[in-house]
Amino acid sequence: MDLNELLLKDVMIMDLQATTKTEAIDEMVHKYFEAGVIDDEDLYKQDILKREAQSTTGIGEGIAMPHAKNKAVKRATVLFAKSKMGLDYDSLDGQPTFLFFMIAAPEGANDAHLQALAALSSLLINPDLVSKLKTVTTPDEVQSAFTAAENEKEAKEIASRLAAKNNDAKPSGNPYIVAVTACPTGIAHTYMAEAALIKQAEEMGVDIKVETNGSEGIKHRLTDEEIQRASGVIVAADKKVAMDRFNGKPLINRPVTDGIKKPEELINSAVSGKAPIYHAKGMDAAETDEETSGSVWNEIYKNLMNGVSHMLPFVVGGGILMALSFIVEQYVPGGSQSQTFIFLNGIGNYAFAFLVPILAGFIAMSIGDRPALMPGIVGGYMANFAAANVIKTESVSGFLGGLAAGFIAGYVIVGLKKLFKNLPKSLDGMKPILIYPILSLLIVGAIMFFMVNPVFAQINHVLSDFLTHMGTANAVLIGTILAAMMAIDMGGPFNKAAYTFSIGVFTSTGDGKMMAAVMVGGMIPPLAIAIASTFWKNKFSEDERKAGLSNYILGISFITEGAIPYAAADPLHVITSSVIGAAIGGGLSQFWNVSVPAPHGGLWVIALATNKTFYLLSVLIGAAVAGIILGIWRPVAKENKK
Repeated sequence: MDLNELLLKDVMIMDLQATTKTEAIDEMVHKYFEAGVIDDEDLYKQDILKREAQSTTGIGEGIAMPHAKNKAVKRATVLFAKSKMGLDYDSLDGQPTFLFFMIAAPEGANDAHLQALAALSSLLINPDLVSKLKTVTTPDEVQSAFTAAENEKEAKEIASRLAAKNNDAKPSGNPYIVAVTACPTGIAHTYMAEAALIKQAEEMGVDIKVETNGSEGIKHRLTDEEIQRASGVIVAADKKVAMDRFNGKPLINRPVTDGIKKPEELINSAVSGKAPIYHAKGMDAAETDEETSGSVWNEIYKNLMNGVSHMLPFVVGGGILMALSFIVEQYVPGGSQSQTFIFLNGIGNYAFAFLVPILAGFIAMSIGDRPALMPGIVGGYMANFAAANVIKTESVSGFLGGLAAGFIAGYVIVGLKKLFKNLPKSLDGMKPILIYPILSLLIVGAIMFFMVNPVFAQINHVLSDFLTHMGTANAVLIGTILAAMMAIDMGGPFNKAAYTFSIGVFTSTGDGKMMAAVMVGGMIPPLAIAIASTFWKNKFSEDERKAGLSNYILGISFITEGAIPYAAADPLHVITSSVIGAAIGGGLSQFWNVSVPAPHGGLWVIALATNKTFYLLSVLIGAAVAGIILGIWRPVAKENKK
């Protein structure tokens, strides 16, 4: 695909008027909407801001590459924008940004589109192209500059391939290293880091192969032979990549932006052989600083979230259908004996039966890769109440046991890999199809049957007894804390921890009180923004006011993420007011003894709630408090100042 099919003239902004990062994003997103590239400004902007919250896309050298891939995008497009004066875009080098490339990729982007976006990203490390773009004045000049740069790059690649072919029979004598690049969205930074490393290695006389983990999947996958031949490894990634294959190799593990901005430093470290030796998990007790660049808790959270993210569809789908069945039970003739109730309730229960096994299986897989999936799922099933009749025991550990099963299975596989690492290569094929499945299942099954289930069954009993008999003060305190956690990061670690805890209580005890507190807390941030933007119009820009209306629907639907764009742009006022309102609402829900026996749905499942009026009041009071605080406290928007 020709790059100019992405760099459309009618979406270029040759004189960007914005003076701040927020204004620049708004101006570019609105241009996309006007041109019909996106059909939902709020949805597309939400993902743009999510990406900026992970790490700035202002890569330095006067360039920014904001990007998002979601269903609001109708066709893959790259918007070019140029600011004559430059603006502060939180760039990595702290300098003003003049050139902007806002990438829009549809959810179903085909390989041709993704390859073109990758090619575009890699071209932007060319200093000649960047210098030329800073002087262009028309869209035609922009397209011409990219065409020339692309032709030059293709010519160099052809010459390089010919030279490599001629030298296939004899080693070059140059140092040889391998690298992996990856970023969360896999659209821009992945390929820019790849190009920067290759370009720098060529200048330094170093041979390199770079594997990319991007939107189009894994490209240029490293072979075992290439890894063994390499004198060092560079991992420039902001998401999880396969690491065990690098066991015993000198390895540098850095953010993907270092691959773009510091390729010489990374290559020097890898070539020198002075990089820390990487030890795959479970293969050596001593781990390097690079390997554990995140804390132990970050690793635990990452593994837990892998399980939770795969579990959520079962929670939401099964939970909502079960909720509908309860409505049918109340209002349809025949009640629990009606065919409609039996069907809906049965489907919901089937989904819930998979909830704990899926959670455990994917936690295990995050730790021990694919061999850990099976023992994790079986361990999770053993913990599940649905398995009680199958394994003829009353000691089932429920949700908490499922969490334990996932981590146990993952680390059992890590241990088995260490134990059998010196097995003759001729027997390697037996590991995944015979050794790991049998031994891991036996070990995990024994630990679950004899240790985890009996212990956690008692814990569940104590928890259930506590929740049943706890006084109003304790209930209010727990509800206040859980609801506040839902509003602290609106989909982040605190939010997920509170939601996971309430799901655990709900599935283990059938008590929906904690679920009510969490649901109230999650509804309040978007509702607060909707209220504040409705009644304090001068505190919000025109685009923010329009988007604020959609937060009424998002709020009552328990979609907290509707508040994320506002929190990203103004965290102090939005998050503080949301936490206060959510804490009040969650506390009130427990003071009034509200219970919601459904894991999702917001106010749409109010028919299932106990004390329905007070459930509604908890939401309204919390949202009103948060909305009033935000409306009064937030400063007047710049565009509304006279």
